[in-house]
Amino acid sequence: MSTLAAPWIILFSPLVAAAVILFVGRFSKPLSAGLAIASAALGCVLSWWMFFQPDPTEPNQFPWIEIGDALRIPIGVTIDHLSKVMLVVVTTIATLVFTYSVGYMKTEEGYWRYFAGLSLFLFSMLGIVLADNFLMMFIFWELVGLSSYILIGHYFKKDAAADASKQAFIVNRVGDFGFLLGILFLWAATGTLMFGELTTSGIAVFSANPVYLTVACVLVFCGTVGKSAQMPLHVWLPNSMEGPTPVSSLLHAATMVAAGVYMLARIFPILEAAPHALDVIAWIGGITCFAAALMATQQDDIKRILAYSTISQLGYMVLGIASAATPDVPMFHLFTHACFKCLLFLCAGSVIVGMHHEQNIWKMGALKNKMPFTFLAMVVGGLALSGCPLFSGYYSKDLIIGWAVVKYPLLGWLSVATAGLTAFYTVRMLAVVFLGKPRDDHAKHAVESPLVMLVPLACLALPSFAAGWPFIEDKFFHIEEAPGVPHILHPILLVLFAVGVMSAFFLYRNADKDPISIPFFANRLYIDDLYNWIVKNIQGGGASVLSWADRWVVDLLIVQVPSKIAWAGGFVLRFLQIGNIQAYAFFFGAGVVGLLYLLIFR
Repeated sequence: MSTLAAPWIILFSPLVAAAVILFVGRFSKPLSAGLAIASAALGCVLSWWMFFQPDPTEPNQFPWIEIGDALRIPIGVTIDHLSKVMLVVVTTIATLVFTYSVGYMKTEEGYWRYFAGLSLFLFSMLGIVLADNFLMMFIFWELVGLSSYILIGHYFKKDAAADASKQAFIVNRVGDFGFLLGILFLWAATGTLMFGELTTSGIAVFSANPVYLTVACVLVFCGTVGKSAQMPLHVWLPNSMEGPTPVSSLLHAATMVAAGVYMLARIFPILEAAPHALDVIAWIGGITCFAAALMATQQDDIKRILAYSTISQLGYMVLGIASAATPDVPMFHLFTHACFKCLLFLCAGSVIVGMHHEQNIWKMGALKNKMPFTFLAMVVGGLALSGCPLFSGYYSKDLIIGWAVVKYPLLGWLSVATAGLTAFYTVRMLAVVFLGKPRDDHAKHAVESPLVMLVPLACLALPSFAAGWPFIEDKFFHIEEAPGVPHILHPILLVLFAVGVMSAFFLYRNADKDPISIPFFANRLYIDDLYNWIVKNIQGGGASVLSWADRWVVDLLIVQVPSKIAWAGGFVLRFLQIGNIQAYAFFFGAGVVGLLYLLIFR
């Protein structure tokens, strides 16, 4: 197998699978699932094979758009260490999620449509990973938005699912508008959209106008704000939980929401040349990290807890982009987060199936004996998320915190506090779901999930535990420790982890209802309500004013009144056109008499 052909096979095999499923898969459930899993597994095998191959020395591209010397954009793939790591993560997670879906979606309608959507989604994400220019990335970026709209709205007969898919699509278009403007700014300044040229010769062009570069980078970052659910465009991600749980796992673990962080890592040399843009990125990432953790502490839906957790962890990654000296630091956390967050969502899906699709944690309880394997797997994922020593999240998250404390002290210590909140809301979720007593009949009769759902959990539990260990870290990344990290930082992090775990355990292990009630956090800082108010009153009010103006000013005064006057004049004048010669002679004579009167007596 050639390293030149492999990336194209990885890219297009899910598209072929999606097309075949769309036309043929509806007649056979095994065929639909088999084609989707086979395409993902093929990409997974080739991605791992490519990871251990040397980077190609010759470009892997074909001519595409050529407009004289002004614009030349090929269709090509980028194969370097960054893209190879991301390929491994995306295809491995996708293969496990696709396999898990066989069990989860077994009794659901739209089975073939679901697997076609998954394959299209995988094709779109792989296009972002492999793109070697901004235009190609933007096209696949929008395809990810389209395919996520399809998957989030899979249960389109439910109003909540239909609304969530529309919200995800529209909110991402807001961020993507800024992203497109940023791309145009970069092209206008350099005449190229190729990543390689932008990160080498392009920086020299920008050095003469740092303000222009800062504006361009902030606009490009808008794409990350939308796709990676950073504040204030984070609202779509929790609501996307209306889609099937495996879709949530795929979106949150290594694909859609990770695309924004990956894009920033891809253009990291450009961002380094725009320090003020990095400041903006850091503040948005740090605030998102902390605020999302606060919201997660009071959520009752098991998937929404994990959704706000994802937003918080993405905030860590964005903060890492701005703080660290190399993009490998946030990419390391993206790598470990993909493992344990995918595990947590698939465990949540296992719980939801066992609970007959109940998602409220306060209707669960005592599931550790009913679903022991799911319980153990979710504990592993929860400890990795919480930053427990020896678990993967401990290594990658603490690394980002160290860099943040050094470069942005206020945001760094805010991320330290977030680590304690993460341990608290994670153990809260585990204690309410698996400990105590059953709070519902479904909890009393819950049973463990089928083997096809448990095998992916086992496959993800190992990297969730060990993916951050130094010998694995050295193989995938070239990590630099932050210089001058306060010696007190790591002990504080361990103390916060212990305090978060113990306080949540003792508060929630036997609780029948939440002993802590903070409406501000439970209502998601009222940000969703603010958006609803804006849409209802400002947008809706503006629409009402424009509707009134259209009806009574434009339609009535400008259109209808002149037309009525013209009609009335015609109505009167038509009485003069009676078709009688004697009457016309009379009118003629009357006119002559009138004219003579005016001439004589004026």
